[in-house]
This record gives sequence, structure tokens and C-alpha cells, in this order.
Amino acid sequence: MPENNTNTTVSKKSPAFWVFIALVIIGLTTFIFGVTSPHPQRAWQAYLINFLLWSGIAQGAVLFSTVMHMTKARWSGPLSGLSESFAAFFPLSFILFLVLFFGKTHIFPWLHEDLHGKEIWLNIPFLFIRDCIGLLILYILGFSYLYNALQLKLDPNQPQGKFRISIVNARKRNHLSAEQIKNRMTVWGGLYILAFAVVLCLIGYDLIMSMDPHWISTLFGAYHFVKAFYVGLGALIILAAIIRLRKGNASGLNESHFHDIGKLFFAFCLLWADFFYVQLMVIYYGNISEETHYVIARTMLAPWNKLAWIVFIVCFIGPFIILLIKKVKTKPMLMVIICSVVIVGIWFEHLLLLGPALNHEAQSIPVSISDGLISLGFLGLMVIAVRYFLQVFPEIIWVKESS
Repeated sequence: MPENNTNTTVSKKSPAFWVFIALVIIGLTTFIFGVTSPHPQRAWQAYLINFLLWSGIAQGAVLFSTVMHMTKARWSGPLSGLSESFAAFFPLSFILFLVLFFGKTHIFPWLHEDLHGKEIWLNIPFLFIRDCIGLLILYILGFSYLYNALQLKLDPNQPQGKFRISIVNARKRNHLSAEQIKNRMTVWGGLYILAFAVVLCLIGYDLIMSMDPHWISTLFGAYHFVKAFYVGLGALIILAAIIRLRKGNASGLNESHFHDIGKLFFAFCLLWADFFYVQLMVIYYGNISEETHYVIARTMLAPWNKLAWIVFIVCFIGPFIILLIKKVKTKPMLMVIICSVVIVGIWFEHLLLLGPALNHEAQSIPVSISDGLISLGFLGLMVIAVRYFLQVFPEIIWVKESS
């Protein structure tokens, strides 16, 4: 097995670090300016979209490691460890969800509607309580899985920090063998997979589908967690590609890793489109007015019909055609471009789902520079969180010394 190298990441004071700090500051300033302007709903809409996107990325990326462990897939190699680094965004995601409470009047249009008996489910206290509990359970399970994974990987002879010491000492104190730790990882990993499906269904229903409270789709929850895994894989590929481009062979990553995860990314591109298609066909054949208005507004009426085609082409048609070529999946730089475009496309997909309910009178697609700046702020938070984790726990990937 390749040797661990504690210098797999750059210094905290590198120029790149301050660039992402600047992005966070810019995003925060733009958001504060937006919520204090005469039209705060636009800023809250961008905030909600980014919360859903970046939280889904972190949740989906960590799911990759649990799935690889549960299926005993050896091909993933250092990719599993890299995916665990996205758990560093979990605490930020939870805090960002709590902030949504302050924008409730701008992001929940049903507050001012007659819900015809749905008030039992759609009311602010109950919604935030159940979603808070759900996210808390999901993140605790994720950290429990990660805690055991780190016990297995940390080298007690490497330079220590407070987090590393507590994890190493826990294994020594409990006299745990590698097999016992793997069994614990199986338990926590299985629970995380179950919670991932349940909690992301709940979030999809509460924070997306409920924006049009009279439209119901039992498939929407599954569509939401499949989408989260899709973008989570995309973000993992981007991170792995960046490390490969920076470290070369010393990263422990090779063409076969990118080819294999590229095939998985391709598979979930198809699965995401399949869920989209199945949901659309059921509504089309049912032809029930309570259901068809949701689809018509987003696929046939301006300005949303153009956005629907953009999302379909960017998130499915483009990746489907390009990823049919084997060599593309083995090229880190090409995969960075493809995955980045897909993630941007899913950002617009969230806008397509939320926009018509939050912008009834929109004559054009409601996107502005401020939306991009707020998104860059979330990107900065994600990069800083993942980067910090990689600095504290460089053993999560196998790294061999450069010759």
C-alpha cells in the first residue's frame, strides 16, 4: 500500500485559501445587501437554491463512501476517502438551514394561501422541527461512519492534532481491531444510506415540492435524492481530478479510477433523466389538472420553457453523448469541465422547480449577477471546509512518495 504523506495539501495561508475566503465575504455581503433591499425575495431564492445544491453535493459525496464500503467495492481506492472529506460541510449545512427560518415569509408562498386542510403538515414550526431533526440524524450518522473510518486510517505515528489524538486514543482505549471497526462502519454506513433516502425525500417535499402546495408527486422525493447523488459524484470527480492534476502519480489516483467513477457518473446521469421522464409521463397520461399545471408552467410557458430545455441539454443530453467516449472519462481536466457544467445545470434545475412558484409575474428567467455572487460564496464555504478536512486528515487517501 502506498505510504501516507501529511503534505498532500497546500498551506492554509496559500493565495488560493484567501481567494475562497474572499468569495465567502463577497457572497455574504451580496446576500445581506439583497435581503435589506426592496426585493429581498430574490436573495432568499438564491440562498435556498444554493443551500439545496451544496448540501446535496456534500450528502451525496459522503454516500459514495458508504455505498463502496457496504458493497465491498475495491475499485474505489482513494476515491472513498476523498468522498468522506465532504462531511466537513455538514455543520455548515445545518447552520445554513437554520438561517432559512429568517426568510420564511419570502420562500414559502403557501403561508398566504388556503391550504384546504394541509395546514397540519405545512406549517412553519412543524416543518422546521422535522427537517432539523432529519438533518441532525443524517449528519450524526455521517459523522459516526466517518469517525470509524478515520480510526481505521489514521497513523498514530504521524504528527498529532486535537482531533487526531482523540480518534487514535479512542481506538487504543477500546482495543478495537480493524475487523471490529469495519463492522461498525457497516452498521453506520447502512444507517446513513437509509437516512439519506428518507431525509432527502423529506427535504425535497418540504423545501421544493411544497412551494406549489396543491401539486403532489410521490416520486419527487426519490428524484431529489438521486439528483443529490448525481451532483455528489460530480463534485467528487472534480476534487479527485484537481488532486490528480496537482500531485500526479503521487496522488494514488490513476486512469482506471476516473474511468470507473466516470461510468458511475454516467449511470446516474441516465437515472436522473429516467426519474425526470417517468414523472413527466405519469402526469401526461393521467392528465389531471392539479398535476398538469405544474409541468405546463415549467416546460411549455415562457420564460421557463427555455430554461427547461437548457437544463435537459446540460444535465443529460450533453453528458450522455460525451461520456459515451471512453477516453473522456479517463481525462481529469475534461471530467472537471463536464462535472462543473452539470452542477451549474442542476443549479438552474432548482431554479426551474422553484422559480415559477416564487416569481409569478416573471417575464424573463430571474437570474442576476447577485445570484452568481451568492453562489460563489457557497462555493467558497464548500472549498474551505473540504480543504480544512484534507489538511487535518491527509490519510483519507493513499499517497505514495514521489520518486
